[in-house]
Amino acid sequence: MKKRFFLLTLLCLLLTACHGSREQTVFTPPETFDTGRTYEITFWAKNDTNLTQVNIYKQAIADFQALYPNITVNLRLYTDYGKIYNDVITNISTDTTPNVCITYPDHIATYLTGGDTVVPLDELFTHPGYGLGGTEVALDGVEPSQIIPKFLEECRIGGQIYAVPFMRSTEACYVNKTYVEALGYTLPEQLTWDFIWEVSEAAMAQDSQGNFLLNGQKVLIPFIYKTTDNMMIQMLQQQDAGYSTQQGEILLFNDTTREILLTVADQVEKRTFNTFKLAGYPANFLNAGQCIFAIDSTAGATWMGSGAPLIDIAPEKLVPFETVVMAIPQYNPQEPQMISQGPSVCIFNKEDPQEVVASWLFVQYLLTNQVQIAYSQTEGYLPVTSKAQESAEYRDYLSRRGEDNDLYYAVKIDAARLLMDNTENTFVTPVFNGSASLRNAAGQLIENVNKSVRRGGEVNGDTLDSLFQEVSDLYRLDQISASRGKVNLGALPAASKILLTVLALCWLVMGGSFLIGKFKMEKR
Repeated sequence: MKKRFFLLTLLCLLLTACHGSREQTVFTPPETFDTGRTYEITFWAKNDTNLTQVNIYKQAIADFQALYPNITVNLRLYTDYGKIYNDVITNISTDTTPNVCITYPDHIATYLTGGDTVVPLDELFTHPGYGLGGTEVALDGVEPSQIIPKFLEECRIGGQIYAVPFMRSTEACYVNKTYVEALGYTLPEQLTWDFIWEVSEAAMAQDSQGNFLLNGQKVLIPFIYKTTDNMMIQMLQQQDAGYSTQQGEILLFNDTTREILLTVADQVEKRTFNTFKLAGYPANFLNAGQCIFAIDSTAGATWMGSGAPLIDIAPEKLVPFETVVMAIPQYNPQEPQMISQGPSVCIFNKEDPQEVVASWLFVQYLLTNQVQIAYSQTEGYLPVTSKAQESAEYRDYLSRRGEDNDLYYAVKIDAARLLMDNTENTFVTPVFNGSASLRNAAGQLIENVNKSVRRGGEVNGDTLDSLFQEVSDLYRLDQISASRGKVNLGALPAASKILLTVLALCWLVMGGSFLIGKFKMEKR
């Protein structure tokens, strides 16, 4: 019995030691940065096919390399965050990840399941030499306190900071005020869901020829939502309903979700509501006088309005109207809540800690006023530092609202101000391995209801039960959901799964041996 116990304990300790050795590879910052060496780092970035943004990246790299001529930065551009995510996942297995990457915390949570792939930044933040505001940093960077706390907290996973915010946006409702007033309504200070649905229904009157009375056209979709995962998440948050917990428990499939989907089904039946995936880009309908309420990111403001600099429809289709930028509709306008979103920047771990520090210095440069202000001016983005927001240059930019329909385009500046004025009203969803799948599932519920109703299907309690199961299976939510009574082994690294399994077997064998031995002694 003692021999068995000793061998089993030894096996467990060996497995634990193996697992522990893996954890010891976590990045440890060197005491100093070796400026006598040369470094070559890669930067994967995303732009909205906007050449101005591309040039800002290139200028940032050139200016950074002038300060650090021993660090070469190679830029690789993507037009979609999903493609960056997929390429990173692929490259983790071959240890060929980029050094610096534009990403989202949901994605980082998945990257971390591949091991010590992403560098925690807490120690780099406070390093006296090359940390934020460090004595050896050769750039006009920011102090830790100058990163907007709300935005920085979004980059914290499991108690550690794994990224820095790069730009921030929220969602806005771009309103055709001209049409609202033509229907006999006055825009309230804060939109509500009831107001949106009421005005949308009032706009559906048609003449005998099938033309809508409001716009004289045969096409009118009063309300179009671009990102339906955000729509569902915000509607749940505003009603204090479940979505998920920090531990990864899935709460999405609840009674409030059912009510939301039934409302969506009703509005789709009345043809007052549609989504980007089925209808098309909201800005195109808005600018053609075929939409009243278009909800999209504040980062998409340069496409919104009949005077927008990036209009994507033919000039002859444009319909002049007054555009108003408002917060998304609320259930309780006295306590508005809206999602905070936007790209962050993470650093991938490498064998050479000096290479990681070189990457960290470049990330710091992305937080300088030169980059923050220039990039924010390309869209309705908001700089993530108080240093940039409070600078004379940025305040001058905001004050020149409407001087032209390009740099000072009024709708774009209004979109940035919307987030600036509502930063404390923003929220983020919990981040864990699988949270990206849960986000996709939230939007899929609305998309499926939309498609079902348009195809003549019925939406009721029974069909929603089936829909919940279908979407859960599609995104494998049962593998990450503690609410279904399953241990989240699918979210653990392979070494951890093996360790937990062997430990459980050890205790089972030890317990069985003890009981057998006791039985034999009693039999004697």
